Amino acid sequence: MNIPSSLRPGDTIAMIPTARAITVEELRDGIALAESWGLKVKLGNGIGRKHFQQAGTAEERAADLQSALNDPTVRAIWCARGGYGTVHLLDHLDMSALRRDPKWIVGFSDITVLHNALHTMGIASLHAQMPFNIGAKTEATRETLRAALFGEMFQVVATSFGPRASGLSGDAEPVARSPWPAARMGQCEGVLIGGNLSLLYALRGTPYDIDPRGKILFIEDLDELLYHVDRMVQNLRLAGWFKDLAGLIVGGMSDMRDKNPVDPFGKTAEEIIADALGDTTYPVCFGFPAGHIDDNRALVFGQKAKLSATAKGATLSFEGGSSV
Repeated sequence: MNIPSSLRPGDTIAMIPTARAITVEELRDGIALAESWGLKVKLGNGIGRKHFQQAGTAEERAADLQSALNDPTVRAIWCARGGYGTVHLLDHLDMSALRRDPKWIVGFSDITVLHNALHTMGIASLHAQMPFNIGAKTEATRETLRAALFGEMFQVVATSFGPRASGLSGDAEPVARSPWPAARMGQCEGVLIGGNLSLLYALRGTPYDIDPRGKILFIEDLDELLYHVDRMVQNLRLAGWFKDLAGLIVGGMSDMRDKNPVDPFGKTAEEIIADALGDTTYPVCFGFPAGHIDDNRALVFGQKAKLSATAKGATLSFEGGSSV
């Protein structure tokens, strides 16, 4: 796996909108943050451009991203915001420049499309907050992103975040609903992969599908009907995704809802996932601080990580430094 070089003060980071339209004003917090780290900011041509919901046509957005991919002075590409539409760029991109000169591509949610594409190429990427709305996120959101970009050793520690699924057990008592994120105790090592559940599901059977065997899988999602979540999870289960993982991390499953609350589906998103794991024995944690939540900490996809899940919480550790 190629790990892009660590950034240094004076390096250039490009902000590129690959999906929803965005203005310069909406990027002010992100620009100020990058500059506070000593980075130069280069804004893509799509900033301020609007084609219906998108920051231009697919061809325009792809050309904007392609320019940053090909520019040797750009050392990282920070996708400006998510939404929907990055998938339309894939047919128009030539990402081969990254084989010769890997650089960090940063984002989450809809940017899962690029994370998958990069993983199939053997190039690491950063699942992290986009510059849009970053000022409203936690300090840990910003600090883990800085540490990842600059090649520092860092950990993501979850000790009291969100609900857990029931029905999983390990060395401790069977887990009921609790503030602790670890739902099955244990430790594991593996390359971290994953992203937004809806996008992982949408890319199944395409050239951008990924192989989760022997890896730590991270999933999160936002604003889905619970039966839609079940449909996506059943697809992964039937495809064998949950059989041979090293570990599973479930981030924010935010704003999930029933189509008809009077006649509910009957399971939370976490319970749907827990039930799909069957008799597997690897470590599992829920409520991890990453995803469509205020505390959206950076995760290095494509890099080996260590996951430790205990009764007191979960820790995901990344090695510091990076090299091509």
